[in-house]
Amino acid sequence: MSPVTLADVRDAAARLDGVAHRTPVVRSRTLDALVGAQVYLKCENLQRIGAFKFRGAYNAVSRLSPSQLAKGVAAYSSGNHAQAVALSARELGSTAVIVMPADTPRFKLDATAGYGAEIITYDRYTGERVAIGERLATDRGLALIPPYEHPHVIAGQGTAALELVEEVGELDAVLTPIGGGGLMAGSATAATGLLPRVRMIGVEPTAGDDTLRSLAAGHRVRIPVPRTIADGQAAEIPGELTFSINQRLLDSVVLVSDDEIRHAMVFAFERLKLVMEPSGATPLAALLAGRVDPLPPRVGLIVSGGNVGVRAFARL
Repeated sequence: MSPVTLADVRDAAARLDGVAHRTPVVRSRTLDALVGAQVYLKCENLQRIGAFKFRGAYNAVSRLSPSQLAKGVAAYSSGNHAQAVALSARELGSTAVIVMPADTPRFKLDATAGYGAEIITYDRYTGERVAIGERLATDRGLALIPPYEHPHVIAGQGTAALELVEEVGELDAVLTPIGGGGLMAGSATAATGLLPRVRMIGVEPTAGDDTLRSLAAGHRVRIPVPRTIADGQAAEIPGELTFSINQRLLDSVVLVSDDEIRHAMVFAFERLKLVMEPSGATPLAALLAGRVDPLPPRVGLIVSGGNVGVRAFARL
C-alpha cells in the first residue's frame, strides 16, 4: 500500500481549509496559442509564504501534540520550506529553529526570521543539512519537519493538484517541478487518484537531473550538488519516500536549461503578469521549449513558488 493515499490528501485539504489560500488557476490565450494546448497554471506563487511549501508544513505541524508544540519544531531548507515551517509554527503557537544554507538569498533569511524562527546556517557544499537538523532536533527535543521525506508533508503538497483538478476537471497531463520530490509525489497521488489516465511529467534543471537519472537506473542516484539558478531544485538525490511514490506514478521527467528558465520567467512577467522564482518557472520553461512532445490538449502546471528578490529577479 502507498505511504500516501488520495484519502490522506483530502484529509490534508480539510486541515488547510481556511488556513492556506485556495490559489487561482490562470489561463492565457497567448500561451495556449504559442504551445498549441490549453494550459492551466495553478499559481502557488500566490500561496502564503509565496510557495506551495506552506501546505505540507502546516499539515505536518498541525498534527503534533500540544506537548510537542510547546517544545518546538525544527527544519532544514534552502528557503521556502523554512518560511513555511516558521509560519506554521507561529500560527499554531509553537516555535521553530531552521537550518539554512549560508548563501540563501537574504530576503528568504529575513522572511524566515520575520516569522519568528531562529536560524542556524551551514555551507551547502560542505555541510550535511540532514545530519545537522537531526542532531539539533535530538539535542533540543524538537520535532523535525523535513522538506519532503514525510507522509504528512507529501499529503499537504498534494492538495495543490487536488484543487487544480477539482477546479478545471479533466486534464491530460500535469507538469510539476521536481527537487526532493515531495510536490510531485503529492501531486501524482492526488491527480492520478482522480484522473487515472493523466500523464505526470516532472521537470528538473539540466544541472539537477537526479530524479531523471534515478528513474533510468531503477534506484536513487546521487549527483554533485547542482549549481543552477533553480536553487529550490538543487537536490543531490531524490528522497527515499518520495522516490518510492514517483517511481510508480511518474510518466516521464524532462530537463530545462537555466537560460530556458530565465526565458520562462520573463514570459510570465511580461505576458502573464506573474512573478515566478526559477524553480517555479521550470514547468512553463518545459512547455515553451517544446520539451513535452507530443503535447496533449489539456495541460496543468503547478507554479510552485514566486520567492525571488527584486535584485535577483532583475539580474536573472
